Amino acid sequence: MTGPGGPPPPRRRFMRSLTSQLIAVLTVALLPLGLISLYQTSEVLEETRALSETALLGQTERAAERERTLIEGAFGAAAAAGAALLELRRGGDACGPMLARLVETGPRFVHAAFIGSDGATICSSDGQPASLGDTERYETYRASPRRVVEIEAGAPEGGPPVLTVGVPLVAGTSFLGYVTIGVPHAVAGPLNEETDRQAELLTFSAEGTILSAGPGLGDIARTLPAAHELAWYFGGAPRAFLGRNTLGEERVFAVVPIVDDTVYALGSWPPERSLNGAMALVFPLLMWIVSIFVAYFGLNRLVIRHVRRLQRRMRLYSAGHHEFGTVRLDRAPEELDEVAATFNTMTRTLNENERRREEDLQEKTVLLKEVHHRVKNNLQLISSIMNMQIRAAATDEARRVLRRVQDRVMGLATIHRYLYTARNLGTVRADTLLREIINQLGVVGSGGGEAAVRISEHLDPVEITPDQSVPLSLLATEAATNAVKYVGRPRDEDPWISLVLKDLGGRKAVLSIVNSLGDPVHDALEDNGSGLGSRLIESFVTQLGGTLETEAGTDRFGIHVSFEIAEFDPEKEAVPLPEA
Repeated sequence: MTGPGGPPPPRRRFMRSLTSQLIAVLTVALLPLGLISLYQTSEVLEETRALSETALLGQTERAAERERTLIEGAFGAAAAAGAALLELRRGGDACGPMLARLVETGPRFVHAAFIGSDGATICSSDGQPASLGDTERYETYRASPRRVVEIEAGAPEGGPPVLTVGVPLVAGTSFLGYVTIGVPHAVAGPLNEETDRQAELLTFSAEGTILSAGPGLGDIARTLPAAHELAWYFGGAPRAFLGRNTLGEERVFAVVPIVDDTVYALGSWPPERSLNGAMALVFPLLMWIVSIFVAYFGLNRLVIRHVRRLQRRMRLYSAGHHEFGTVRLDRAPEELDEVAATFNTMTRTLNENERRREEDLQEKTVLLKEVHHRVKNNLQLISSIMNMQIRAAATDEARRVLRRVQDRVMGLATIHRYLYTARNLGTVRADTLLREIINQLGVVGSGGGEAAVRISEHLDPVEITPDQSVPLSLLATEAATNAVKYVGRPRDEDPWISLVLKDLGGRKAVLSIVNSLGDPVHDALEDNGSGLGSRLIESFVTQLGGTLETEAGTDRFGIHVSFEIAEFDPEKEAVPLPEA
């Protein structure tokens, strides 16, 4: 998080940007189209699935037609053989030759046999027993006689698998047995050869036994549905459905009856992938992305690049680079051209106002310096008149009084001379001002002393306001004059005066003026004085907003004034001078 005046975080700034708002508006605008697209795509998918199921049903029907013809022919031959056996009323030697002639006349038949009610083979076309009687399901067939179809693992000579077709032989209410005929396993090749797509096909019986599968009887995991056993799909009209095989792959399945209530065909192939469910989501998403891209490109071309150019120029102008204020847009819309023209007009107006303000400020500065210059000249003129009066004074007391007044006048003149020559009238260098006052006192304040007074100074660079400069300079003048007046000669040492201005930090400073005590240097020490200087010092300290500390020792005397450096306030009135 940022402060109240800081920039917003990047995420919030992006959410408030024109780009994010454009994306939001286009998303809402394209939402109905996206929903319509999803609905239409789902309809197309449903129609495609239905067409795929219909196509698989038709191809499964056509592919199973040869198998249907072969099995129906075998059933018809078995039924005819059963009728002939009933006419013979006996098996005997005539049964076998008749079945052999049946196999010879039917080129698609490979074996024929008659199985008694006990499951034993009574006669066959080649003298070999029939496999149907050896199966565990024969008891079921005998309990509920019906047409059956089974597959044999292989012929007696180890040839390819064959289908065994069985027809029950019933005389009245008596079950006599089954007439069976073996037909070649010819489903695998013809089924797949007749399909346009790679459909896997198989046939199965009512018990769920796989009778044939292409190719051959190999791996059928791809063709078998995983939801139910094959027996569950037996019976009913032709139908198609979408599901998964035992490998977990999505497939389209079709179940078609070959021989009603006896044999069914199952077809399977992958669903049509020209348009899938993922495309139903991808297409609206692509449409949204392309729309956003086109809209953003157009918006960036027409608006954003011009707004950014205006923004850069505004930043440069706000940073003070007024020479970059004028902005020109390249083939911008009329509305943005008007904004740029308004900005250019505003910058020209501001530049003109700034120029006039600087001219007025310069003029006021010149006039203010001229005022300080004239005041300084007037004060120096007063000092010269007072100097003439001092020379004409009849007594030393009068000369000392006039010289003290002259020192104060020259202190004020020093301030105005500094302000006249200063480059910045808002602040005053206190160290420079005090140094000039000390130099001035060295000329007019020593009183033409009988002995040289050593004056030392240590002045830190401190900036104060013009309002503080007046009481500070008058305070320094009064204190330094008193120090010159009362300075004494210490034992085995020259008289001295120390002036220190120290910056304490935290906008605080201290002014210290200390003089030595000892044998009098000036005759003024014999005069007890009127106490005016002390009252003035206290008044100046009050105006400065400081505190006064007095140091009185046997060999030194000093004053220490601590004050706080004020902030410059141009509206603040000048501090009035104290009354005498």
